[in-house]
Amino acid sequence: MNITLEQSEIIQKPLNITITGSKSESNRLLVLQALFPNISLENVSNSDDSDVMQMALKSEDEIVDIHHAGTTMRFLTAYFSSREGKSVTLTGSKRMKERPIKILVDALRDLGADISYVENDGYPPIKISGKKITQNEVTLKANVSSQYISALLLIGSSLENGLKLTLDGEITSVPYIKMTLNLLRQLEIEAEFKGQTIIVQPKKEIVANQTLTVESDWSSASYFFSIVALSPIGTTITLSAYKETSLQGDSVLASIYKEFGVETTFENNTITLKKVKAVSKAHIIKLDLVNAPDIAQTIAVSCFGLGLSCDLSGLHTLKIKETDRLEALKTELGKLGGQVHVTDKTLVLEASNHINQDVAIDTYNDHRMAMAFAPLALCAKMRVNNAEVVSKSYPEFWIDLEKIGFKVVEN
Repeated sequence: MNITLEQSEIIQKPLNITITGSKSESNRLLVLQALFPNISLENVSNSDDSDVMQMALKSEDEIVDIHHAGTTMRFLTAYFSSREGKSVTLTGSKRMKERPIKILVDALRDLGADISYVENDGYPPIKISGKKITQNEVTLKANVSSQYISALLLIGSSLENGLKLTLDGEITSVPYIKMTLNLLRQLEIEAEFKGQTIIVQPKKEIVANQTLTVESDWSSASYFFSIVALSPIGTTITLSAYKETSLQGDSVLASIYKEFGVETTFENNTITLKKVKAVSKAHIIKLDLVNAPDIAQTIAVSCFGLGLSCDLSGLHTLKIKETDRLEALKTELGKLGGQVHVTDKTLVLEASNHINQDVAIDTYNDHRMAMAFAPLALCAKMRVNNAEVVSKSYPEFWIDLEKIGFKVVEN
């Protein structure tokens, strides 16, 4: 599905949008629920990734196709490795077969897991023969995707002797590691993170019956921060359901978007975003996003729409996402007239006062490319190719944009 996107009028009365549960929290909790079935979950993400996770966890098939869901691939690799007697082959889309998984597989093999590559060494698809894992010490490079680390931590308490994970080097994406550990502690699983070592104790007792509510997704909120930033002073949007003390690293948005003139107010599990001031064109947005790389696209596009320059670092994990997000940003912002310079972990955007009109944005099977560029319809009529890709994390995205005054026309 391709769409034409333009802004007709952002409604000036306060708008309330309800956003589904965090994909990151949901997928972690779904794995924990599979390990401890007496847990109940509310406000689980309705994203494709979480739907695929639920399907895969219930599947009795020998081949499980997780499509584009990178988190699901990583978490299930660890989960199925520890399920004694379970044999499964995990596969996915063409892009998924290009995304490396060797670091996680090597770590699991060090623990005694039985995993083999079906096609290319180091990449899915992989065949897993689940077994009882008794070894409990492993070392992992600390600057890899935090999903590798969380995959191991999620199964740690179900292993006979727990898990002692040593991280080698500078640790990145710490908030996502802390999210996983906080969720474990909510289930009264003992876990500690000291220095370069994380220890998860085996859970000998039955986890108490309880219901956990997933907080709404902060990554999805980022697009509304961008919309408010690109709108006139006074524009207000309220989003629910959010907590001021969030487990999600992307909650740093509330602080970051102050630099864009957006004020965030917390009240009754909602956040209200209000454009309170204009931003000087001379202002340079300089951020290290090592702990929140998923909002880099949104921030870069916000800067471009406001005619600001930005210098973003800590982006090394973006090379192995649904697409190479750094190169994709360079290409698509370039179509619009932006001057972008990227390395393997940085992005620099030069300030510009001109935006090319009626440009078609390619999404590269990446939900965040579609949603990050959408706010630019406030500045220029544009087209978005393969717009349905938003279902990976936020199926109602285009519907919610229409609610706040955007014109969305399917081509």
